[in-house]
Amino acid sequence: MTGSTPAAHFTTDDYRARMERAARAAADAGLAGLLVAPGPDLVWLTGYAPTAATERLTLLVLAPGQDPVLVVPTLEAPDAEKAVGAPALTLRDWTDGKDPYAATAALLTDSGRFGISDNAWAMHLLALQRALPGTSYASLTEALPMLRAVKDAAELELLAAAGAAADAAFEEIRTVRFRGRRESEVAADLAGLLRRFGHSQVDFTIVASGPNGANPHHEVGDRVIEDGDMIVLDFGGLKDGYGSDTSRTVHVGEPTDEERRVHDLVREAQEAGFRAVRPGVACQEVDRAARAVIADGGYGEYFIHRTGHGIGVTTHEPPYMIEGEEQPLVPGMCFSVEPGVYLPGRFGVRIEDIVTVTDDGGRRLNDTTREMVTVE
Repeated sequence: MTGSTPAAHFTTDDYRARMERAARAAADAGLAGLLVAPGPDLVWLTGYAPTAATERLTLLVLAPGQDPVLVVPTLEAPDAEKAVGAPALTLRDWTDGKDPYAATAALLTDSGRFGISDNAWAMHLLALQRALPGTSYASLTEALPMLRAVKDAAELELLAAAGAAADAAFEEIRTVRFRGRRESEVAADLAGLLRRFGHSQVDFTIVASGPNGANPHHEVGDRVIEDGDMIVLDFGGLKDGYGSDTSRTVHVGEPTDEERRVHDLVREAQEAGFRAVRPGVACQEVDRAARAVIADGGYGEYFIHRTGHGIGVTTHEPPYMIEGEEQPLVPGMCFSVEPGVYLPGRFGVRIEDIVTVTDDGGRRLNDTTREMVTVE
């Protein structure tokens, strides 16, 4: 995992509480334990982010009724010991030439189902299965999708700061010249602004102009932006270890009546999705509220993705605002609300805010204008 980690903002007790919570959640889900590889889950649980994931096994073992253990290569143990969460766990190091899977297997039951990080290497999982053939495994997204979903006050503060930094980047980018420049040049400007306003990691800077705007995940290219283009801007990354993600759609010069009508429709849909946010409501209701506005406006077939995704120590994580997701919203959850309309060969419109669930509704963490913005 690259970029800064949030460790400086949390204490050893914070990480101890997270590991205890994760072990309890595993037991409640009928799991024998959790196996956490390097990546966002390990950072969130311990504050430890190895400089690079390698073929050498690093694995946090969490199981009900036993202390957390971090299996780590001996040559990386000094760095692991510096993690803020390290005093809340036991380090068990192994040297080259020894069998780390045997050492890990000794910490586990020889049967049962374990949750394992989505990004764990297949070679490590397969070796554990050989060592413990009576065990089975489920990805953490499948087994404990809400593990990181509910944020505490400190996490919310970091997410709000990341959102404010992304907003500041938008306020600056709307003042630069778009006409006659390549998408890649504007994207570079956006990346520079995110870093200027405190991001250590830029995950994406989508600049989708004209017909490219009809592709929600357009890869920035060398298309020259023209007068009359609608431009979808979607950008975000990590600031102090927590994510930002916002989208606004701008126009070079004056838009046509249809372009303005579609933009207004998406803005109304985004507002409807936001207004649907409150504790106890199923995630799918946020999607339904936004989608209904666009369908009623006659553009339903052109809204081709879910309405939102969770955000935290990664820019995309559970929960997802999508039909069929019945997980109820809980205060502290944070996710995007980002409906869009995409007209092939013509243009696209998307408006996105990060929203957190409050005790009686929702609160936006992005607050730049959602009205049509014209640029030069």
